[in-house]
Amino acid sequence: MEYVLGHQGRLYVYDGGPLFTPEPAVATEQIEERYPVASELELVLSKAPPEGFVPLDLRAELSMAEESHFSRLARATQIAVWHDQHRFCGRCGTVSASVRGELAKRCPSCELVVYPRISPCIIVLVTRGDQCLLAHNTRFPDGRYSTLAGFIEAGETAEAAVAREIMEEVGVEVSNIRYAHSQAWPFPHSLMLGFYADYAGGEITPDGEEIDLAGWFSVDNLPQLPPEFTISRQLIEGFLQRQD
Repeated sequence: MEYVLGHQGRLYVYDGGPLFTPEPAVATEQIEERYPVASELELVLSKAPPEGFVPLDLRAELSMAEESHFSRLARATQIAVWHDQHRFCGRCGTVSASVRGELAKRCPSCELVVYPRISPCIIVLVTRGDQCLLAHNTRFPDGRYSTLAGFIEAGETAEAAVAREIMEEVGVEVSNIRYAHSQAWPFPHSLMLGFYADYAGGEITPDGEEIDLAGWFSVDNLPQLPPEFTISRQLIEGFLQRQD
C-alpha cells in the first residue's frame, strides 16, 4: 500500500521526496479522513500539513505522468477537493459525515447524501479538409492556440453542447460530430469529453470574451500548441497523424 497526503483540497509532497510514500506521512491524531484512491493507494487528509511538506505542483506533475499515474493523481486531487468543499450539508448546514464503505457524505440531520462532484465538459477539434480550427483563449499565454471547449448545460447532450459552444465561441456551424476519447481534468473536477467535428458553414467570428483570435491551421503553419499531456493536444495530434 502507498499513501498520498492531502490538505484543504490540495495534494502535498515532502520537499524533495517522493509523492507516494510507503507509510502515512502524519500522526494518527492529525488525520482528518482517509479515502481509497486505487487498489494500492490511499489518500490521507491531514488537519495540517507536516513540517517540510509543500503543495504539489499538479500541472507540472501531470505533464510528466504516465497514463496510470495521471489517473491516480487526478482521482486523489478530485477527492481532496470534494472533501474540502463539502464539509457542511448544502441543504441545512450541518457538518457532514463520511459514509463508511462508500465514497459519499451524509448529513446526520436531514440525511442528504452527496458524492464527489464531476463537471462534464466537451472539448472539440473542428476540421475542414487538411485544416483544423484553433483558437486563442483570453486566458492563454500570447501565441498559444487550442481546441474549443465548454461545460455541458443541464438537460443538454454532449453533441448539442459541441454545436452550441462552437457557435457561441467562433460563430461557425458543424456536422458529423463524433466522440474520440475522454480525460479526467482535476482543475478542479472536470471530465473532458473529446470530439471531432466537420466544418459545415459560416465565417469565423470570435466572441471577443473567451476567444479573441481564431483561424484555420494546417500541418505546416501550426501555432504554439497546448502541452502534450492535455486532451486538446491529443485531439490535435490525432488529426495531424491522419494527414501523413
